[in-house]
Amino acid sequence: MDRFVTAGVDGSAESLAAAQWAAREALRRSVPLRLVHAWRWHPHPASSVPADSTERAVAEQVLSEAVGSVRAAHSGLRIDERLVPGAPVTALVSAAETSELLAVGSRGLGRVAGFVVGDVSQRVVARSPCPVVLVRKGETSADEHLPALHGISPDEVPETPYRDVVLGLDTEHPCDQLIEFAFVSAREYGASLQVVHAFRPAPPRTAEGQPFPGPELLAAQERAVIAALRPWCAKYPEVFVVECVSEERAAGALVHAARAASLVVVGRKASSSHLGAVTHALLHHAACPVAVVPHQ
Repeated sequence: MDRFVTAGVDGSAESLAAAQWAAREALRRSVPLRLVHAWRWHPHPASSVPADSTERAVAEQVLSEAVGSVRAAHSGLRIDERLVPGAPVTALVSAAETSELLAVGSRGLGRVAGFVVGDVSQRVVARSPCPVVLVRKGETSADEHLPALHGISPDEVPETPYRDVVLGLDTEHPCDQLIEFAFVSAREYGASLQVVHAFRPAPPRTAEGQPFPGPELLAAQERAVIAALRPWCAKYPEVFVVECVSEERAAGALVHAARAASLVVVGRKASSSHLGAVTHALLHHAACPVAVVPHQ
């Protein structure tokens, strides 16, 4: 059975950006793209539905325009079109069951201000069985790459290097699904993987019951990061890894790192719909696409 990269489309600029991002990701993964548009029948159609049309016809047009936009940019990509009657969250979560990942749009306020996360996107992130990537309005392929020399667009020079992939790592609860997703993404991009571990100066104790001095605490955190990553560096030796360990709030460290990244990767517990403070901060403030990976 085919596995897909899936994007939800609703006619908005942010969903079209998500569809284009998903198309590029499908090409990187050598899998088909699936575009899903959910629509509902109402006894009294919205004023946006023309008098000489139907809700289904409008939904078909929304999906057709999204497909046309993607085909114009990626003529050789296989696209599976899905027009689904029903609630958007239900349709997207169902599509995620046969997807490698799911892309959805969020209204962007610019590269610094970040996301305004809609109710549908947030509920999909909380319930999806596969990784979900939130994509800002206005996100383009150029944003994934480092600035090209002499003002040349990355579209004209495809070998322009990708920006780093950023992984938020919790050394107390390192998660295989999360770490592997980040390594695979960096490998596909040919990008470096920047692993960010931030910690608060809580009072861990030595064997004698004394608090670690500051430098020793930092060194202990750095050793924990190296230990967590060691098997993954061996599995993906082609990925260049940079460890960034700092004494600060994790949300702030990751939002800062995301300013120069192509993708930032964080996790959520698959058994819970609670996203956590760090993930919430990234969904609202990251300046690049955010991948939220469910894990055990």
